[in-house]
Amino acid sequence: MTDRLYIDVHILQTVPPANLNRDDNGNPKEAYFGGKRRSRVSSQAWKRATRLHFAQSRDQEDLATRTKRIAAQLAKRLAARTQLSPEDAERIAGALFKPMGITAGKKAGDTAYLLFFGRRQLENIVDLVTDTATDLAALDDKQLDEAVKDLPVREQLQNGHPADVALFGRMVADIPGLNVDAATQVAHAISTHATELEFDYYTAVDDENTADETGAGMIGTIGFNSATLYRYATIGLHQLRDNLGEDKAALDAVDLFVDSFARAMPTGYANSFAHRTRPSLVAVVVRNDQPVNLVSAYEKAVPAGDGIVAASASRLAEEYRTATRQWGDTPLHAAICHTLAEGTDEATQLEEAFGANQTFAQLRDGLQAALTKQVNTN
Repeated sequence: MTDRLYIDVHILQTVPPANLNRDDNGNPKEAYFGGKRRSRVSSQAWKRATRLHFAQSRDQEDLATRTKRIAAQLAKRLAARTQLSPEDAERIAGALFKPMGITAGKKAGDTAYLLFFGRRQLENIVDLVTDTATDLAALDDKQLDEAVKDLPVREQLQNGHPADVALFGRMVADIPGLNVDAATQVAHAISTHATELEFDYYTAVDDENTADETGAGMIGTIGFNSATLYRYATIGLHQLRDNLGEDKAALDAVDLFVDSFARAMPTGYANSFAHRTRPSLVAVVVRNDQPVNLVSAYEKAVPAGDGIVAASASRLAEEYRTATRQWGDTPLHAAICHTLAEGTDEATQLEEAFGANQTFAQLRDGLQAALTKQVNTN
């Protein structure tokens, strides 16, 4: 598949008092947009939450990990599959990575930067030396380096990417050959309306405090806000196909991302605020021209009133219809799942723009069918 194909995901989600993603002062991140202060959750925070959610429907071994300790992880797996001591396994692991030019970190066994790689890719590297591990351990350091220098270690990290590496990409400045172009872009989530930073003043009582002592055991404050957030991400199916090597794997990764991106939630101060909610609206749009973020719908902040979600949904439908009409483009597929009351003006607007309201399962199935049709056509 060579033609461009993009899947845009638009989400409206209301979050109660929370501190999902804190700044350097410990307060919820914010941004000014349309001249108003908005609540903001960084793309990094929601991407990590999405990646962690992958594990709820996938075997950990089929996914990736991001760590500075790739050599230590390799040594652990090598020792587990051979009779090598931990020390010998560490020597061999270090020798295997040395020809690649991966810069060492400050701590022993660390690299200078986080590396994002598949767990099965690491197992494939172990396969290269499993049968000769005992002989390699008997060599001195110079002999060991010479013995493993031509093994295809780099190739194991360049091929067979798991879905999360294919979706989010990998950047290794020192070794461009290990770079993987991301197939997914995720926007910073922002509130559709103006928000104000608030503070929770809390006290903690000392359970063993005697009756003649007064005052709390500790006091503190936590910054928080509440917001209806507009969230957006886009997937380039053509890039995802290039990263994974086959259409079926790419389509499966799209479904994995859409499901997890809609359900995942950053965990900042989760125990204090229990802020887990589900989206009020999820819309998907398939395009073959370019991704389109509809955040312009909220350049003028939604005013406070009896609620924010319905007005935000109405704005989204109008922005989508306006953009489609003014630019003269017709998306290949559009679908929506929302929780607004049927028959309301807002629900009618959404359905006129994106089609009939569906369950989330129906939306995912319909998206897979539409993408399969496009892939087979191309």
